[in-house]
Amino acid sequence: MSFLTAEWKNLALINYEIDAKLLKKHLPKGTEIDLWNNKCYVSLVGFMFNNVKLIGFKIPFHSNFEEVNLRFYVKRFENGEWKRGVAFIKEIVPKPALTFVANTIYKEHYQTMPMKHSATENKNSIDFVYQWKNNNEWNSILVATEKNSIEIDHNSEAEFITEHYFGYTKTNKNITFEYEVKHPRWQQLQVVSYKIDVDFENVYGNDFVFLQNLEPTSVILAKGSTVTVENKKKLL
Repeated sequence: MSFLTAEWKNLALINYEIDAKLLKKHLPKGTEIDLWNNKCYVSLVGFMFNNVKLIGFKIPFHSNFEEVNLRFYVKRFENGEWKRGVAFIKEIVPKPALTFVANTIYKEHYQTMPMKHSATENKNSIDFVYQWKNNNEWNSILVATEKNSIEIDHNSEAEFITEHYFGYTKTNKNITFEYEVKHPRWQQLQVVSYKIDVDFENVYGNDFVFLQNLEPTSVILAKGSTVTVENKKKLL
């Protein structure tokens, strides 16, 4: 049985091209940076975690919640093939129990903050908003999209951003944990505008303060799907 099942919905992915050297100290052992067209990306991602079950059981008051994370893209060569995955700088959720479970069992980098979200349908568009409060300051992501779903093109940047199926966690310089994430190929909603109001230094520290004045390379809104997260393993 999968460790976790859930629905990931309405993923707002704000993507920045950066120098891969800036991620060196965050890179989990046994992985290397995964590039697209020789470009290194970090992504600020806001989405909904719905209908969450741990080992088949719902946890009262912890089934539906927001998450915002800052992530980058890695790969690992094993048994003659590349495994493509993500590694997280920080994952923000609104409930302390979620942080405790993720950090204790999966050795992740979760932090608890007040959060809220909205999805407002207008005449010709939908506005998706994710907000989180850090040091009494609200940060926000707003992405406005068209209403009709479209396919994510093969060999596109959007495919690269959304089609990574492993998670890698750097516990320390010698230990990496790997887990598999399974989901079908996603569709997207065409983005028409966006607004990013984030204090990157306050939330993510000095290493990522440069994102404050960096324009995103792209912004994607993936509709998401049911996902499963399989049990972790320690890489030897």
